[in-house]
Amino acid sequence: MTTSVKSTPNNNHLPESISFWQAFLFWLKLGFISFGGPAGQIAIMHQELVEKRHWISERRFLHALNYCMLLPGPEAQQLAIYVGWLLHKSLGGIVAGTLFVLPSLFILMTLSWIYLSFGDTFIVVGLFYGIKPAVTAIVLQAAHRIGGRTFKK
Repeated sequence: MTTSVKSTPNNNHLPESISFWQAFLFWLKLGFISFGGPAGQIAIMHQELVEKRHWISERRFLHALNYCMLLPGPEAQQLAIYVGWLLHKSLGGIVAGTLFVLPSLFILMTLSWIYLSFGDTFIVVGLFYGIKPAVTAIVLQAAHRIGGRTFKK
């Protein structure tokens, strides 16, 4: 589904109509798929919000990212909250911030339980050992993509 785009006076483009439920489902999905630390999370947000869905312009995304990096605390979550607020004001920011964290928390709790319960078995040790290089590759690729775009602007 494509959305029409309106231009604002400061040359930042925002979609005219993104339903709250579209955004809700996106933030829920992001909470489940965002891993690899801030670089991976920011790269996923950039790919989804700027490139794929066109919910926020490249310029506004990079401006928000730079601002969030100056603030103390987790910049990826701050960026999610900002974009949620931008799309649906206070409720959007609260939902984006909450869904950015909760699914990951449940995944980590489940993985912790698996490790505590079955961590001495060969298959679980192998699975956890195999996850490390995959996450490292995702973070390096994400840092390269975002870093390249930041330096070009």
